[in-house]
Amino acid sequence: MSGFFRIRCVQTIPPEQGHDIPDCRIFPCDSIAGRITFIRIQVKFPVPKKVVWNMAKVTREMVEKAGVDVNHLVDLLVKNAAAELTTFYYYTILRLNLIGLEGEGIKEIAEAARIEDRNHFEALVPRIYELGGKLPESMVDFHNMSGCPPAKLPKNPTDIKAMLTVLVEAERCAVRQYTHVCNLTAGKDHRTYDLALSILNEEIEHESWFSEFLGEGPSGHFMRKGETSPFVSKFLR
Repeated sequence: MSGFFRIRCVQTIPPEQGHDIPDCRIFPCDSIAGRITFIRIQVKFPVPKKVVWNMAKVTREMVEKAGVDVNHLVDLLVKNAAAELTTFYYYTILRLNLIGLEGEGIKEIAEAARIEDRNHFEALVPRIYELGGKLPESMVDFHNMSGCPPAKLPKNPTDIKAMLTVLVEAERCAVRQYTHVCNLTAGKDHRTYDLALSILNEEIEHESWFSEFLGEGPSGHFMRKGETSPFVSKFLR
């Protein structure tokens, strides 16, 4: 047995799904007395092409027709989602270090802000995908694209004023971010506007809580009673 044998593999995936037909080849490499002693098989497997999702096509189309740069908007939402998730992580460390008489008095409010920031992340993700966006595959990349600086523990974790400054500055960055999204989407992208405004309402309260502890003036707000995220909870049901 000698010569070249070509086998065309069976097509199992329709080409419209972005796959090529696999190409299989058999090469007889050596033979003795007409018998094959070794066969090398080379198989070229199909490589899937880049998938482009077409979810909520009309949703994105309506926002674009209203004059919103959807790619820019999605980029902002992803950066804000990154900020919310990383803030949740850093607030966990901050909360754990709020100890002593002064620290314990702040811990409960820090915990409420921490949980609500996680809720903000959960509420943002569906809208990102509705508009044709997605989250990065790498958590490192996601962290580094955050729209706000990391709310890291101060060098002296017993300095409660430094701790409060980290907390209030994180909330002020969030207030700026969501105000910007509201300004971009007002009267144009009603769903994103409603979401951003709901998150903004909670971020404003967070800033007020920590600002009051710093003695910057009365906020007029009180600690949450009952469930968290009174404004954003409708997006989590």
